Amino acid sequence: MRISRNPQEVHLPVAPYVHQIEITGPHKWLTLSGQIGMTVDGTVPEEPIAQLKIALDNIQKNLERASMTIEDLTKVVFYLVGDFDATERKKVMNDFFGDHFPCMTLLYVVALAAPTLKVEIDAWACQEII
Repeated sequence: MRISRNPQEVHLPVAPYVHQIEITGPHKWLTLSGQIGMTVDGTVPEEPIAQLKIALDNIQKNLERASMTIEDLTKVVFYLVGDFDATERKKVMNDFFGDHFPCMTLLYVVALAAPTLKVEIDAWACQEII
């Protein structure tokens, strides 16, 4: 079964996409659209680290809406624009993931969908159905 969702706890999509697609069967798969540093009211802070924290929070809210946790994440891709303090970026990411280590890719790109956006994160999660 395939279920598309836009959780109320996350801002409305800024283009024609959904925030998540859940696929169930022997395993439940969740695929998220790129999560950006935008709050539910549409605010995008200028500071890149603040955007990173919000984007990660949006991932967590999407996971919660699908009855999943950070431990269900299997793959995460970070797209970053501009200067990020590496030490602070690593701290934010370590605080979010804790002892969970999904597959991960981090890319620096020239731009995202809007000039104000400095972070976009793709994520996939999987949960065994018992």
